[in-house]
Amino acid sequence: MSEAVGFEGKVVVVTGAGGGLGRAHALLFASHGAQVVVNDLGGSTQGEGANASAADKVVAEIRAAGGTAVANHDSVTDGDKIVQNALDAFGRVDVLVNNAGILRDKSFLKMEDTDWDLVYKVHVEGAYKVTHAAWPHLREQNYGRVIFTASTSGIYGNFGQANYGMAKLGLYGLTRTLAIEGRKNNIFVNAIAPTGATRMTDGLFPAEMFEQLKPELVSPLVVYLGSEACQETAGLFEVGGGWMGKVRWERSLGLGFDPQAGFSPADVAANWQQICDFDGAVHPQDNMQAMQQMIANLQRFAR
Repeated sequence: MSEAVGFEGKVVVVTGAGGGLGRAHALLFASHGAQVVVNDLGGSTQGEGANASAADKVVAEIRAAGGTAVANHDSVTDGDKIVQNALDAFGRVDVLVNNAGILRDKSFLKMEDTDWDLVYKVHVEGAYKVTHAAWPHLREQNYGRVIFTASTSGIYGNFGQANYGMAKLGLYGLTRTLAIEGRKNNIFVNAIAPTGATRMTDGLFPAEMFEQLKPELVSPLVVYLGSEACQETAGLFEVGGGWMGKVRWERSLGLGFDPQAGFSPADVAANWQQICDFDGAVHPQDNMQAMQQMIANLQRFAR
């Protein structure tokens, strides 16, 4: 990583940093000069229980390497407490990495309300609470970097993860909107969809591949996205195993019917192939670009 990516004087909050990806992020930020708030409730992968030792161990690792860090043991749903911890310890907050998460995998048929609600509460409400608490401080100082943790399960779907996929893609919707609202105040917001060998992915990959999917191979992207050097915003990046790539929406050119004359379901069926044809596909960047084909169709048939 370029030495231009540094964090001297910057304060970074990493949630769910007691192990796995969050720990790797926290260690790398600290090695680049950041003062780090290591947040972790210390619960199970299913969101049960609490244990302060997870965050404390990571803080000890950072300090042993000559870095600066404090532990925070609050739930992300108490995001104001996490941000206040950063302010009390270091006087400011510059970067948020919303990494905390749990799994409660079940097929949709067998899923219970608790499985749905708790995943939503940790991933979506938790990320909202931490970010909402920090947002006024980022705006006031006219600087901030926010990274949300999405998932390929949200982008592409995955059996048994209706709750998780819903939450993870929802975080990208939050990313896009906050990127728009934050830009004028130099607050850049991005999302990653990581793959790493953690307790949440244990058993999903063959043993030999699992060993190669080190969380440390995700963190360089996260640290770059959290840096002042990064001018990217509203992006979504898949990352893992030493590979990373940017994801974007793609939409077919579609087909415009005459809105004045009307059209039937049979007309839709007869033209389905063209509606779904991705030759010459477009890649809308915002709502206005997304509506261009619709507006052009209205203008085409205007009387």
